[in-house]
Amino acid sequence: MTVSELGHLQPPCREAALLSDTERIHWLRQERWIQYPRAERILERLMDLVDYPPRDRMPCLVLYGSTGMGKTRIIQKFLRDNRTHFDKKLGRTRLPVVSIQMPPSPSERDLYEEILAAMGGIFTHGTSVTTLRHRIRALARQLEVRLLVIDEIHSVLAGTYREQRILLNSIRFLANDLRLPLVCAGTHEAKQALMTDQQLADRFEAAELPAWENDSSFQQLLLSFESILPLRLPSEFRDPKVHQRILSLSEGVLVRICRLIETAATEAIHSGQEHISLSLLKDDLVTGSLVSIADRRNRRVSAR
Repeated sequence: MTVSELGHLQPPCREAALLSDTERIHWLRQERWIQYPRAERILERLMDLVDYPPRDRMPCLVLYGSTGMGKTRIIQKFLRDNRTHFDKKLGRTRLPVVSIQMPPSPSERDLYEEILAAMGGIFTHGTSVTTLRHRIRALARQLEVRLLVIDEIHSVLAGTYREQRILLNSIRFLANDLRLPLVCAGTHEAKQALMTDQQLADRFEAAELPAWENDSSFQQLLLSFESILPLRLPSEFRDPKVHQRILSLSEGVLVRICRLIETAATEAIHSGQEHISLSLLKDDLVTGSLVSIADRRNRRVSAR
């Protein structure tokens, strides 16, 4: 087989399809970005926020959805596109986006330490909360930070009501003082967390990542997978029965879809079939691919 016979693949992926079985399976298991319209729209909105001119009450975005819907992947892609860089003309480092995870046991100190660490700031144990806040403000201006991303924002709800108020007030203070847009990501509880501070909630535009449905967007997602999988034959991703099978097994959760397709592609290589078909998506393959899928199917059988 030659590269010219692999027209179903993107040009950069055609060489991968000519590798050995072991090398192709290793290639499959590496994390990579899958382009699809829903994510592209969110990435475009994030870039709009980075470029937004400073003003009072900067616009903000909350990205929410069930676990496994791809929120963190979108954020990681955005961060890769907005890395720290050294401005040779000005002779200084610039960090357009600072991204943190909300600490699991949130406190004002933990929040500030996470932000400082993300900016490469130095602090010692026992540094006062006030000093940490001042260092963040000074370093953010020095690095010309344009956007603050807080993932797992729903973790705020792990604190008491008083702790929640302090944390949200601290976030709002930094956004006001530095004139930064905020992007918060989390589960459906993320909106609930932000709604406890009405002044903060009023600034947020909401973007939901719902479960996938059997529509043209889902078919486009599958075709995106087909174009990068190192399989030597086109898969049956245009078949409505394959669409329905994948959705019924994954319940439309992106992380399950990805794992299922990775497992099916691995089996297609091992078996020599070289494409993903409806017959390949059999029960023993599926239940071995992800614990959550197997557990859900077992519960259904038990309920009958």
